[in-house]
Amino acid sequence: MSRPTGLLRAGHQLQLLEGSAEFFPALAAAMDAARHEIWLESYIFDFTGTGAGVAQALERAALRGLQVRVLVDGFGSETPPLPWRERFARAGVQWQVYEPLGSRLRLAWPGSWRRLHRKLCVVDGVLAFCGGINILDDMHDPRHGVLPAPRLDFCVQLRGPLVADIYQAMHQLWLRQPGVHGFQRQALAEAWLPQPADRRPAPGPANPVAGLVRAALLLRDNLRYRAGIERAYLRAIGRAREEVLIANAYFLPGRRLRLALERAAQRGVQVRLLLQGRYEYFMQYYASRPVYASLLRAGVSIHEYAPSFLHAKVAVIDGCWATVGSSNLDPLSLLLAREANLVVEDAVFAGVLRERLLQVIRIEGEETDPMQYAMRPWRERVLERLGLVVMRLALAVQGKRYL
Repeated sequence: MSRPTGLLRAGHQLQLLEGSAEFFPALAAAMDAARHEIWLESYIFDFTGTGAGVAQALERAALRGLQVRVLVDGFGSETPPLPWRERFARAGVQWQVYEPLGSRLRLAWPGSWRRLHRKLCVVDGVLAFCGGINILDDMHDPRHGVLPAPRLDFCVQLRGPLVADIYQAMHQLWLRQPGVHGFQRQALAEAWLPQPADRRPAPGPANPVAGLVRAALLLRDNLRYRAGIERAYLRAIGRAREEVLIANAYFLPGRRLRLALERAAQRGVQVRLLLQGRYEYFMQYYASRPVYASLLRAGVSIHEYAPSFLHAKVAVIDGCWATVGSSNLDPLSLLLAREANLVVEDAVFAGVLRERLLQVIRIEGEETDPMQYAMRPWRERVLERLGLVVMRLALAVQGKRYL
């Protein structure tokens, strides 16, 4: 039986990881220490650079006889290169694609934008990873090539009760894939245990950031958990008394979330946003900028990160509430995609994340000046309005209202 998401539970050990430079070695070490099974979900699985190291760890585990299951999104991930398809097939890595497109023309069909955007991994049912980092080298982008600086993103390695919930969510989604045959579904359904009692944890970080702390798993899908992540943000921002600090890659909040940020700033809370400053996608880049005006008027401080791509989806509120996950604060994430975020209530964990975000703001953030924003060229204003119109049309096709 599935548990309700969003419920804070005690007893977790957490480690904050930044970028693929920290995430991939931890992931590969956990896979190499695995004894039974590995489950991995990712929007993008790219075999370039350090991404190949993760693929090699999966291959090694399967060759040892472990059950290795990988689920990727049909839009975010292309078919693996032929050499890797052959290597995975020989090793026994099970590879499934969520909602494969077949043709990019399918994107015009209603419902085709409902994607798998979660980034999750469970090893032996006792160790999990949850965050925003794809299996994608920090210095590489499939569309833009070599990056000038590492992509900014975060992930959490965790042990504790929520690992079973992550395991169950991945297990249930895997069973729904058309490529999973009936006899496999039956075997998996009969074998599933939420917290295998006969398994011992794989080696973890020597110096965890936080010990036994309270945390919650927030899932977003189009059935049972439609608005849990947005509601968690709204509650935390509504209760804020000192500080709201958000780093988000594709920031286009709906009216309720935007008003919550403005009201927090107006009652004296220091609200700082770290947002994407480098052009990546037309719609997300330009559609987000019209909302700057009301936020700046309310006293919200907006900083843009330009050294490389900002891919983080994290927040810290009042130094004790934090979230790390895959969900952007935009309609594509909050209305259409399958997402997974962790919420943590712990001053130590939140403090580590807060200090890193403040360091980025101080050193690499470019603060948006309200006067300069008001005087931006007409060409930018036209592109912003066009981006917003395209976003609204895309949502209308999906039957959604948000902006």
